Amino acid sequence: MDKILFKNIKGLVQAGENIPNIKKGAEMKELPIIENAYLLLENGIVKEYGAMSKLDKNINNTATSIIDSTGRFVFPCFCDSHTHSVFAKTRETEFVDRINGLTYEEIALKGGGILNSAKALSEIDEDTLFENSLKRVKEIIKAGTGALEIKSGYGLSIESEIKMLRVIKRIKEHVKIPIKATLLAAHAYPKEYKENHQGYIDIIINKIIPQVKAEKLADYIDVFCERNYFSVEEMEQVLIAGKDAGLIPKVHVNQFSILGGISKAVELNALSVDHLEELGDDDILALQKSNCIATMLPGCSHFLSIPFGNARKIISNNLPLALASDFNPGSTPCFNLSTIWSLACLKMKLTPAEAFNALSVNGAYAMGLEGSHGKISMGSSPGLILSKPLDNINQIPYLYGESFVDKVIV
Repeated sequence: MDKILFKNIKGLVQAGENIPNIKKGAEMKELPIIENAYLLLENGIVKEYGAMSKLDKNINNTATSIIDSTGRFVFPCFCDSHTHSVFAKTRETEFVDRINGLTYEEIALKGGGILNSAKALSEIDEDTLFENSLKRVKEIIKAGTGALEIKSGYGLSIESEIKMLRVIKRIKEHVKIPIKATLLAAHAYPKEYKENHQGYIDIIINKIIPQVKAEKLADYIDVFCERNYFSVEEMEQVLIAGKDAGLIPKVHVNQFSILGGISKAVELNALSVDHLEELGDDDILALQKSNCIATMLPGCSHFLSIPFGNARKIISNNLPLALASDFNPGSTPCFNLSTIWSLACLKMKLTPAEAFNALSVNGAYAMGLEGSHGKISMGSSPGLILSKPLDNINQIPYLYGESFVDKVIV
């Protein structure tokens, strides 16, 4: 049995037996920290923790590994509930296009964006896609992420969507963190269906979803509900078909405009609504009547120079907020959640505690992992981050661009 003992921890963060599975409103300011602490892991599961003064000396003799954590903090790993980590090719050409004045939407309308990634993905074989994506996921874990959601959506055809999901399934078998897979065939319309939306929706409903169900390739069903992409009515068709196949809805919505997608997603029992750079009062009312969590993606706002989501409006209305990376080659080529933590504080005016809660407890909830991840409690298996020496945790978002991670244990 592998027993790891952390001793002399300066601060054991998000540790306790009464931490809720989801934090709302004012609760998000609360971040329990046990000072001068110890923590015992057995095979990755939290077996014991508390103040050093209560450490049984016998534990020293039975531990297979002892980590002196003097001057360092121990955190539960980040939970990243929204990524597109499987892709064939980066899109730095479009990065230059935006510097030269084109918007993300303008690039998409001329055949770039998601369609660009779909073309590249159709040209790569599954083994190469797997090898490249696995390397990427291992780097994500090294940066402190201990639970990860990955979407398809760069396939836009039966063959390529299934290829992506099979790659995600293979990645699950090669890493030690939980990975949730999301079917996002409704990410954009392929060129050949630009004028025949229903034709592509029929393919998703009648061809892709049944195969995903048969091979057990996904946990969630997602749709990009936005102008020039999928309307609310089109989103509803896809989500209902996904639900009938046992997939839980999670949707992209309100990135550029408010179409009523949040209300419909809530009606269809979506677990999360993601993006929310635009947010109306009706959206707030819909969320208040649901168990759906708002998930914001500050890395996307930063990279595309679009508005940051109004996180303070979510919290002031006593709602839960999750944060995620949105890591992808087009709009957010950043998977490091330490950076997202900084952006949330700097640009969305979240306190460091609020932002970390959004990246841990609430991120776990947005993946259905609230019982095991995002917090340190007896029997949990959140994965752990051992920090570099720090004066206090506020230094992490303050020193933006610096890595605070010394070691990750998953």
